Amino acid sequence: MQNQIHIKNKRARFEYELIEEYTAGIVLTGTEIKSIRNSKASISESFCEFNDRGELFTVNMNIEEYAFGTRFNHKPKAQRKLLLNKKELKKLHKEVSNSGLTIVPLRLFITDNGFAKLRIALARGKKLYDKRETIKDRDNKRDLDRIKKSFKK
Repeated sequence: MQNQIHIKNKRARFEYELIEEYTAGIVLTGTEIKSIRNSKASISESFCEFNDRGELFTVNMNIEEYAFGTRFNHKPKAQRKLLLNKKELKKLHKEVSNSGLTIVPLRLFITDNGFAKLRIALARGKKLYDKRETIKDRDNKRDLDRIKKSFKK
């Protein structure tokens, strides 16, 4: 594909400590994939959870209605099923239920074959002091890059 679609969740790396990452497929309808190809989706407020049957769903993922859709257009905030291997699903379900971790979407992208995939991560929430440490590290790195750039001239 000529234009690559990469919709990122920038808040996830700041608010959560990422433990393990997975790539999951998504069950979508026709108008949903067309909206994603037009970059009309947002995963910044979304999270993933299991239902009673052990299936993984993404909640609060916003895919805008397709502009040229008919009355059969999709709902923007509907739950969407994620596709993973059975072994991965069991491992994630055990981790989430026992240790209080959460599953957060990191990136929504389209593969070369045209399939929509969601990069998810098993994550632990950061405390306030961890967030301050992240901000401080980011500012220090930015200052060092400025100093290095001034010496290269």
